[in-house]
Amino acid sequence: MNTSDWYSQLIKPTWAPPSWLFGPVWTALYAIIAVSFGTVFYKALTKQIPWIVALPFALNLFFNFIFTPIQFGLKNNLLASLDILLVIGTLIWAFYSLWHTVPELRWVVYVNIPYLLWGIFATGLQLIITYLNR
Repeated sequence: MNTSDWYSQLIKPTWAPPSWLFGPVWTALYAIIAVSFGTVFYKALTKQIPWIVALPFALNLFFNFIFTPIQFGLKNNLLASLDILLVIGTLIWAFYSLWHTVPELRWVVYVNIPYLLWGIFATGLQLIITYLNR
């Protein structure tokens, strides 16, 4: 069974968006993430901010990028649910860390609010899909 067939056969809540919506949303979010997280990594590389501030951003990217292989490659809803909780957790940690240590980069938090909101929505959706398909 290919990935799209597998996902289409999962039980989903009535409010789940159509599959085609995820691509455009993530494309826009990845553009925001590239610029804002890139700024954080540049500042850490040039020793303008401590590396510990960049750590949750790096972890967030890692957990974000492994979600698709876990969900659609392994077809493991439970592990994908754990991963997406780590995505949200590291994003909140990143926001908190940056906000309290580097006030001049607070714009990074503001521009990533759509990422946080979509992430919360996607987390709720993933948790419900996992529950409905247990």
